[in-house]
Amino acid sequence: MIAGTRHRTIRKGKGLAMFSIGDLVVHPMHGAGVIDGIVHEKIAGNAQDYYVFKMPAGGLVLKIPIANSRTIGLRGIVTQPEAQRLLASIPSMEVQENSNWNKRYRENMEKLKSGDLYEVARVVKSLMRRDRQRGLSTGERKMLHNARQILISEIVLSTQTDYKEVEAEVDHAMLRSSAQ
Repeated sequence: MIAGTRHRTIRKGKGLAMFSIGDLVVHPMHGAGVIDGIVHEKIAGNAQDYYVFKMPAGGLVLKIPIANSRTIGLRGIVTQPEAQRLLASIPSMEVQENSNWNKRYRENMEKLKSGDLYEVARVVKSLMRRDRQRGLSTGERKMLHNARQILISEIVLSTQTDYKEVEAEVDHAMLRSSAQ
């Protein structure tokens, strides 16, 4: 918990908190973590309730306004069977690649912002393939790193498996797909 904050119990329901302390959730641009607290704070002159989102991998802590959590795309993690289905589908997953760097970057960013784990996997697959074939720009290399972290972090939490093990499994699935 964050020192100096007031923790509250927030009711769930329409327009109220969607998650409780201890829930495993995904932030579309940061990956999977846990709701470590719910606080009421005044930030930038605006008092409101925030989720305290903590990522086990890397220790990132974010305060996410509860009122904006749907707009941001905060959602619960996928189930273990769904994570296993995703891993199994990676080798046959179709990816499209635009030759225009700007358009490709925007398309990949939209896929990441969607919060859809399958779209994140497509970004990872596409960028890994491009890296092997032509190399990546600095921006795309950073995007690949972030997309891999988002993908792996959610699978780690949903399957309760070690990060390195999931990382190896994802890489293996991506390599199998390039051979086909």
